Amino acid sequence: MSLTRRAVLKSAAVAVPVAALPGLPASPASARGLREPAGIGRLADKIQAGMAKYAVPGVGLGVWYQGREYVRGFGVTSVDTKEPVSADTVFRIGSTTKTFTGTAIMRIVEQGRISLDRPVRTYLPDFATQDASVAARVTVRQLLNHSAGWQGDYFEDTGDGDEALAKYIADMTKVPQLTPLGKVFSYNNAAIGVAGRILEVVYGKPYETAVRELVIDPLGLAHSRYFRSELNGFSVAASHNIVNGKPVVEPSFDRVPRSLHAAGGLISSPRDQLRYARYHLGHPGLPQLLSERGRLAMQSHPGPGGTLFVELNGVGVSWMLRPTAQGPLVVQHGGDWSGQHSGFLFVPQRDFAITLLTNSESGPALVAELFADDWALQEFAGVNNLPAVPQSLPPRRLAEYVCTYVSEQIGFDGKPEDIALDLAADNGQLTVSVGGQAASRFAFYRKDYVLALAPDGTPTHTRANFVRGDDGQVDWLRYGGRLFRWHPAGSRQSTTASVAKLRTRVL
Repeated sequence: MSLTRRAVLKSAAVAVPVAALPGLPASPASARGLREPAGIGRLADKIQAGMAKYAVPGVGLGVWYQGREYVRGFGVTSVDTKEPVSADTVFRIGSTTKTFTGTAIMRIVEQGRISLDRPVRTYLPDFATQDASVAARVTVRQLLNHSAGWQGDYFEDTGDGDEALAKYIADMTKVPQLTPLGKVFSYNNAAIGVAGRILEVVYGKPYETAVRELVIDPLGLAHSRYFRSELNGFSVAASHNIVNGKPVVEPSFDRVPRSLHAAGGLISSPRDQLRYARYHLGHPGLPQLLSERGRLAMQSHPGPGGTLFVELNGVGVSWMLRPTAQGPLVVQHGGDWSGQHSGFLFVPQRDFAITLLTNSESGPALVAELFADDWALQEFAGVNNLPAVPQSLPPRRLAEYVCTYVSEQIGFDGKPEDIALDLAADNGQLTVSVGGQAASRFAFYRKDYVLALAPDGTPTHTRANFVRGDDGQVDWLRYGGRLFRWHPAGSRQSTTASVAKLRTRVL
């Protein structure tokens, strides 16, 4: 999941006009002469309004609602070619790939070849981390529920060969341990890379082949692939940057290092994504990859909770488990890569699923409206987020939060980078700046939990929270699922370089 333009620098997306979009294709239901629910029409209107507002040229949509499937495209794959998006247009789905990794591992678990609660070294005897005691104890489950505790944003590019993931894991000793093993949720791309390496070692084939044979092909996902070389003949959504308020095709966004495939490398279509969602809803008539018990185990027994744009009970086996005010659980993921941003969720107790794929750097704003806000959940599943009413706090209560918070990542070149957020008290809330640039406002709605607002105070549909240590003091800010370490105000100088570095946060 991206921490970049959605959560910080683009927390208030600017409304910009785009060229007229192609008309909405007929849905499968309407094509068969069936009456389409009014909610589907309202959703289509909301998507088209968001595309115009946020300069998103193309969107792929899949919805399962009231026992019917609605799959369609909006807009164009590229502002250059003007090819319409279809139900089979492929987008890079980013971190929803993690759930494919988790599903493939669960198939091997049910074969008795992997145990979720055995140490990683059972399968990778030479596995090493910066904290040697963690390497000896971390389990497969802790990799998949994001509680391993080491820095998660490790993006080193180790080449295009079959050994890419092995090389990536061999360098894990450069990744610092942040929190005690199993105690704190922190979104962890690196941990999913380790899980992917376990899969390929136990299965005996490269990661991509393993997932293809264990999940993609058995489910009949004909438009889901890892390598761009496999996309010949496909309708492919081009990645777009936003330049002077307009979407512009940006080919440099296309490359994803093979070392990151397990965490976010899959390319897929709205039709395939909805079929995948229906499998995890337990629909009959689809190939049953897992036993009912195994499928449900992925959606239960969460690890530590917190926030990742929304509040989470925690993560099960790769699925984020989100509470609602009414009780039914939302099972969720979504993903981000430069120019490709998507959302994916389903509500088992309501037999509802929705997936949305976008092809623009401004896509996170539209995704947030439909996957973090209440609108779609209320419209189709009758559930809402946990309540969050902003409060104005006095300066003495804000004082303990005022400081600089610093997060780290390791870039494609293997070198560490710092990202700093400066928090200050202002009119009952906290202001957030990056390198002197206003990025957000935090409004508390309960102790340690905040709504992230745009600098002008408008909602961004994003939540964050502060994490305290054993001594009761604030140690971390969890923002976009990542941990930012507390530093006394003024002790760290954030620079304009931090803004550029924030934009590299992906998956």
